[in-house]
Formats: sequence, C-alpha cells, structure tokens
Amino acid sequence: MKLVTLPKDLSVYKVADLTQVDPTQQPLFIGVTEEETSIVSSTDNVPADTIEREDGWKAFKIEGVLDFSLVGILAKIASLLADAGISIFAVSTYNTDYILIKADKYDTAVATLREGGYSVD
Repeated sequence: MKLVTLPKDLSVYKVADLTQVDPTQQPLFIGVTEEETSIVSSTDNVPADTIEREDGWKAFKIEGVLDFSLVGILAKIASLLADAGISIFAVSTYNTDYILIKADKYDTAVATLREGGYSVD
C-alpha cells in the first residue's frame, strides 16, 4: 500500500465561526459537533482568531480509493506507529484516510511505515 506525504505543514484548531475559514483551501477538514468546530488545514491558512490551535503536523494520505468493505487499514498503520511511540490524528473522507503525525516524528514515522511494508513518498 502506498502512502503519500502531503506537502504542506498542517495545523489543527478550533474556531467559533466557520465564516473565518476559507472553504476553497486544500487540504481542509472540518468537524462540527455540539461541542466544537474543529479544522485541519495548512498552517499558512489558519485564521488569526482561533479558540485553540496546535501547529506542527505533517500528513500521509493513503493513495487510492478505499472500499468501505476493507477492514483494518487504518488500524494497522496506527498500530505500527503506536509501537514506535508515535501518536496519530486520523481523518477519514469518503475515498480514503489521512494520518497526521507531529512533524518532529516524521522521519521516524516514514522509517517505521517502510519497515512495516508501506511505500512512502
């Protein structure tokens, strides 16, 4: 299975109002619940007024479209990284999954994933 590194540094943050966020930027992940509105986007595109913010994330995209019947893809990646002491922030879309890790763990994550049989670009 092939993982592709997204080129931009990412941030995870919360906003009070979605009108602060440019909906055309990519990548952009939005989670809205009763308790919060969380965003993942390029660090360059984080609005000035956030409730909370954490910078310094890198992301891997699982290349290709994943069928909903596939089992354990994200679990295997998460397990490999957990065994290496690397925590993840996962985002799933209709087509695939994205695995965010802290940027200072990127090199270790790439080595770990390659040792686990993944191709990482």
